[in-house]
Amino acid sequence: MITGKITIIGAGNMGGSIMAGLLDGGMCPPDITISDASQSQLEELQKEWPGISVCSDNTQACKGADIIILAVKPFVIKSVIEEIRGSLDYGKQTIVSIAAGIGLRDLEELFSDSRGTLPAIFHIIPNTAVKVGAGMSFVTCSNAGAEAREKVLEIFGTFGKTMIVDEKLLDAGMALSSCGIAYIFRYIRAAVEAGVELGFKPAEAQRIISQTMTGAVTLLEKSGGHPEQEIDKVTTAGGLTIKGLNTMEEAGFSAAVIKGIKASVKKD
Repeated sequence: MITGKITIIGAGNMGGSIMAGLLDGGMCPPDITISDASQSQLEELQKEWPGISVCSDNTQACKGADIIILAVKPFVIKSVIEEIRGSLDYGKQTIVSIAAGIGLRDLEELFSDSRGTLPAIFHIIPNTAVKVGAGMSFVTCSNAGAEAREKVLEIFGTFGKTMIVDEKLLDAGMALSSCGIAYIFRYIRAAVEAGVELGFKPAEAQRIISQTMTGAVTLLEKSGGHPEQEIDKVTTAGGLTIKGLNTMEEAGFSAAVIKGIKASVKKD
């Protein structure tokens, strides 16, 4: 079980998802503080998760926190950091930013004080599946010792899988995982539409496709092999599956997936 105090600044989709993941992972509600300018948003979260602390003052919210998670949009992160920087204890508090496009060097410049001192800083890109304990989070860090790294990995590991990567791969990781969730949902939607055309009710088709997706992922994880090996197990010469696969490829299926993922990588 995670111990210590965590403050989340930003009660939007990702901030709320991280909070939900922490609570589902067994963290005590009083050990979590979430701060946001929207009082109505905070009230909704407090109704859903009784016991958590809410605050509209970011500086106040950071007091006593061991880890501070900045779950705000990239265009406001500078003002948030300027607001809280003077009240932080760099020797005791760890900073985690999940703002896409604001790299470690940017964060170092924003947090650096007059003496050039820095806290332990993490830049992490999670996806929204952290809310249901099935997230994928890419981790980079600066000025972080072994204890801080272990703690942050423990936190994000409670609601999914983590991968430490070179910062230059963060944008690619976001395309595969964060954007990737939308791409997978689009496939599910298309498959459901096909199921309806074939005679199933929409809810029935969605249940079938969702379970099929779950089964495919489980097979792949259990085997540890290449997806093509699993495809080979369900295709036969002249069979229906290979005909369907070939029709998809003729329509540009694989090329469309590759182009879509590459298009969602931030360009410098």
